[in-house]
Amino acid sequence: MARDFTLSTFRILLKTLSAEGYSFTTVTGYKNLPGAKTIVLRHDVDAAPLNAVSTALAEHASGIRGTYYFRCGRKGFDSETIRQIANLGHETGYHYEDLAMARQMVKKGVREIEIIVKAFENFKTNLQKLRDIVSTETICMHGSPLSSIDSRLLWKYFDYRELGIVTEPYVDLSFEGMLYLTDTGRRWDGSSFSVRDKAGFGRMRSAEGYKEWKVEPLPGSLMNMTSISAEMQSKYRFSSTADIVKAALTGKLPGKIMMTVHPQRWDDRTIPWLRELVTQKAKNAVKYFIVRVQ
Repeated sequence: MARDFTLSTFRILLKTLSAEGYSFTTVTGYKNLPGAKTIVLRHDVDAAPLNAVSTALAEHASGIRGTYYFRCGRKGFDSETIRQIANLGHETGYHYEDLAMARQMVKKGVREIEIIVKAFENFKTNLQKLRDIVSTETICMHGSPLSSIDSRLLWKYFDYRELGIVTEPYVDLSFEGMLYLTDTGRRWDGSSFSVRDKAGFGRMRSAEGYKEWKVEPLPGSLMNMTSISAEMQSKYRFSSTADIVKAALTGKLPGKIMMTVHPQRWDDRTIPWLRELVTQKAKNAVKYFIVRVQ
């Protein structure tokens, strides 16, 4: 694996994990299939939806199903791509950022609750837009690092379960026995560059901070970390995909993992691969500053 974040490397990762006895499941499927060695395979389609087709095909060829979350803006939403990925047997979900977007569109001086109500209306519209194409029972927040507000704040005032949504992975899954791995920042230990794709929700770290929420995050979830789930995340550190492969081969991976993949990062073509590398390095510099001043 000379170059990281290529489709060839991605296939090696899948093959290695499968050979080491891991089974793959979707986000909603995990609650019903929590095997001893299980990987919840999540994909955030932030941009370049055709790249998502490539990862979906690679997984399908190996008999693997995962969950693909699609934004409803121009970068991540393509009807034919969404249908194609769903037809391969993958789960599809809504990668929402409605509160962050509403905050950008309204005039200054508008009360926060008015922005939240507007955002929830947009959320329902966008969710239906996706449901007009495919079945959708899961949602997942898009980080929107340049926004001053977190879109998950919607669930303080509204309950997505009333819309037929069964799982939001930041809210509904416990990580007390599951490692969270994400390629955010184009590396597997990119928490220094991650504004929201990580454990915690601003300064609300305890259950007390969520008592008034319509949807109270599960203790041990990424939004409501416990000492047990925090300790679980601190035990492991991988920088490259090769590090994960090596750990799998030597029996040093935990039994349960959620792995978040951004398909736009994974490309065998030299020019797109280099473009993503350069672009992500620039983004990391900005995100690093944002994280430090929060």
